[in-house]
Amino acid sequence: MPTTPTPPTRGSLPQDQVGIWRDGFGRTAIRSAQALLILAFASVVLWAATRVPVVIIPVLIALILASAISPLVHWLTKRHWPRALAVLSAFVGILAVFGGVVTGVVFLIRSQAQDLVSRADDGIDQLHSFLNNGPYPISDAQINSIRESVQKFITSSAFGTEALTGLRVAGEIGVGAVLMAVILFFFLKDGQKIRDFLFGFLPPRQRRKAHTAAERSTVVLGGYLRGTSLIALIDGLIVGIAVAIMQIPLAVPLGVFVFIGGFIPIIGATVAGSLAVLVALIFNGPIAALVVLAIIVGVNQLEHHLLQPLLMGKVLSIHGLVILLALAAGSTLAGLVGALLAVPLTAVGWTIIKTWLEQESPPAQRSPVAHPDS
Repeated sequence: MPTTPTPPTRGSLPQDQVGIWRDGFGRTAIRSAQALLILAFASVVLWAATRVPVVIIPVLIALILASAISPLVHWLTKRHWPRALAVLSAFVGILAVFGGVVTGVVFLIRSQAQDLVSRADDGIDQLHSFLNNGPYPISDAQINSIRESVQKFITSSAFGTEALTGLRVAGEIGVGAVLMAVILFFFLKDGQKIRDFLFGFLPPRQRRKAHTAAERSTVVLGGYLRGTSLIALIDGLIVGIAVAIMQIPLAVPLGVFVFIGGFIPIIGATVAGSLAVLVALIFNGPIAALVVLAIIVGVNQLEHHLLQPLLMGKVLSIHGLVILLALAAGSTLAGLVGALLAVPLTAVGWTIIKTWLEQESPPAQRSPVAHPDS
């Protein structure tokens, strides 16, 4: 006796319609729809973040700095320092280092200002002679044409608009720096409380993974900043010492500039080193500029083939191509700040994904996750 098909219940799809979602194409369509929804959500988050950079950027920078400084706070608290005093000492110490470097560079440039002006005139004359008589001669008419174009741009309304934009950006940087310092202090002081509050909105079964991901991300961020700082310091010392030996002016500021540029992986120190090449060209001539350029290229190769794999390989675990793509995306979305933050945020994102995709161990084999203090 033939069986009659079971009629679909109210609100459910017929079996023939349900079946189209069970084959390979159906499952692919479902996954594609889920991926599109995730991408749409990520796009909305990125769009919202780029609308309030004065808030988002200080928070991200403070988070990275707190991840790097928190081991010092833990070390002090283990030696019976009151936590408030340990946080205050680490906070004041990092501000003193930054302020001391900036103040020292400013005073050094001011002390050499008169000598630089006189040497710059001689250097420009040598550069002019080299351009006229070099392997590819440039006539005075062409040089004057370039000079007139620059002067015309400076006196134009476009330059005035750019100057006003620069003043606005400088004001935003000042506000962001103050806000970042305040956020950094509270991250160091109440980081665990903030984390517990945010994770309290998650379902109970997901909180363990969230704490594990946060703990690992803190390790990645702290290791990234400490490793990048060491690499940038080595780059800056090599360039600064080489420039000083060659008696090129502004050796210390140029070394500091290369150090700052070193926080942008792969290209930062090289781009910052181009300023040292320009200074060598103006003050010491083309031969010295070529020597400095060779030093910059050598430092770049040392960083890529020795320092990065040795100091950063285990921390990041990201291929160089991914780093380049992250730098391109970050600089497109947020300019220089985006280039600075792209790599650590990519590393954290990959750490969170790997943690979330891990299989849960059986309850008997689980070990409690130590919640970091910050």
